[in-house]
Amino acid sequence: MTFAKELTERFLRYVAIPSESNGRAGVVPSSEGQRELARLLEAELREMGLEEIELNEHAILTAKLPGNKAGVPAIGWVAHLDTVPVALSPEVHPQLIHYEGGDVCLNPEKDIWLRLAEHPELGEYVGQDIVFTDGTSVLGADDKAAIANVMTMLSALTADPSIPHGDIRVAFVPDEEIGLCGAKLMDLEKWKVDYAYTIDCCSVGEIVYETFNAGSVLIEIEGVTAHPMSAKGVLVNPLLVGADIIACFDRKQTPEHTDGKDGYWWFWSCEANDSRCTLRMNIRDHDKAIYEARKKYVLDVVDMMRVRHPRAKIDVSVTDVYGNIVDALGDDRTPIDNLYKAADELGITPKTIAMRGGTDGSVLSVRGILTPNYFTGGLNFHSNAEFLPIPSLCKSHAMTMKLIELAAR
Repeated sequence: MTFAKELTERFLRYVAIPSESNGRAGVVPSSEGQRELARLLEAELREMGLEEIELNEHAILTAKLPGNKAGVPAIGWVAHLDTVPVALSPEVHPQLIHYEGGDVCLNPEKDIWLRLAEHPELGEYVGQDIVFTDGTSVLGADDKAAIANVMTMLSALTADPSIPHGDIRVAFVPDEEIGLCGAKLMDLEKWKVDYAYTIDCCSVGEIVYETFNAGSVLIEIEGVTAHPMSAKGVLVNPLLVGADIIACFDRKQTPEHTDGKDGYWWFWSCEANDSRCTLRMNIRDHDKAIYEARKKYVLDVVDMMRVRHPRAKIDVSVTDVYGNIVDALGDDRTPIDNLYKAADELGITPKTIAMRGGTDGSVLSVRGILTPNYFTGGLNFHSNAEFLPIPSLCKSHAMTMKLIELAAR
């Protein structure tokens, strides 16, 4: 059975709702569009007849499909409601194109093109139906392809009660892109599963059970102001103190110089005037011990700067954002092993990825629910070059159905 039509219709319906998160909002959800999308999904879940449907004040939507076979593990699926906040339009205008090869004109009016020379991965999908952006936004396959996948799975199971399965719980959560906020707020006393999955990475076959350890650093510097004509021995320029701090970090350990399992530092924001400077930095590393050493190094640098600039006031805070899934891995590898079994039975070549990022599963695994991740089929997330081949989305959905089948055997 093919689910291409339903998957496509659902995906286009969900991306039509703007749900870009806002890292400066200070509330969860950080945007009203996420709540709007959650309400739409809630109505669809009720129409399917699911149980224990709850949409809380944080726009976390959870529901349960009761099992129809005893002795089968309870499995959860988690997908996030938000799209990434980048310097593009929050409004998504998707277009379904049968790709015949070559460059794709995404937007004739604005002369925006997806060039094959710049994106050779596009050449692997000649002859396929593909959803593209109009060049002004991300597409939102991260993570609305997953939402379409999960909702289509629930639709299939409710339409055909003869398909055996245990309890299935779903969670649609906000603000993954700005710190996995929704997963951190989930009530796991209510959301009882043996293990779970996210569907939140790229090309067909990708399997993830190793993510970064992630930390966030805030450094606030207060200087001493003075008029330049009488500044000697008085002025403490907070911007230069900030520059001294940045200079203590290896320029080769930054995102643009690292790959694979390399960790990095990333100063991603500097706000300064003549009296104050605020630096924001991300710390990432797959290795837990090295990650902890990176955190200590930040504190050591600040201590050194307090000695070098004794009249400046320097405050620092280091916050853990999420952990590595593999560090929460115990003796039972069932959810991971089943990903490889599912791929094998579907004729999909697995591509094991140590993700240079995190998923909601990074939080849930540390909280006690092992939650590995598998592919959506989309490519070029977080850019206007993002696209979703429909056959790849169908393969992702086939993985979901196969995982249910494997658990029920």
